Amino acid sequence: QSQVVESGGALVQPGGSLRLSCEASQFTFENYAVGWFRQAPGKEREWVSCISSHGRTSSYADSVKGRFTISRDDAKNRAYLQIDSLIPEDTAVYYCAADWRPYPLICPVVRGAYEIWGQGTQVTVSS
Repeated sequence: QSQVVESGGALVQPGGSLRLSCEASQFTFENYAVGWFRQAPGKEREWVSCISSHGRTSSYADSVKGRFTISRDDAKNRAYLQIDSLIPEDTAVYYCAADWRPYPLICPVVRGAYEIWGQGTQVTVSS
C-alpha cells in the first residue's frame, strides 16, 4: 500500500530549527509532487509548501516564505521541510502528502489534489 511517513517533529524554543522528513514507500516517488500542510489546534489544515516531481519547482505560503525550505531526494524516496526561525505560530501537526503528477510544471497548493497522506508529526514551539 502506498504510504508516506513523517518524522522529525519536536518541542523547540522560539528561534530554533527543525528538519521534518517524509519517507515514501510502495509507489514511484519521483513521479509525485509532495506537499506539506499543517494543522494547529482549532484551525483548518493549511498548505505550507510543495515541490514538484523531480524537484523542478517549489512554492511556499506567504506566512513561511524565507523561513521554510522544501527539498527532496528521489534516490532515498524522501522529502524534507527545513524550518528555521521558528515562532510559536508554527506550532501544529505537520502533514506530508503526495500527488501523482509526473510532468513537473507545478505542485498543487490545494489539499484535495493530494492522494496519499501521512499521519503527521507534532511541532511545538515554546519557551
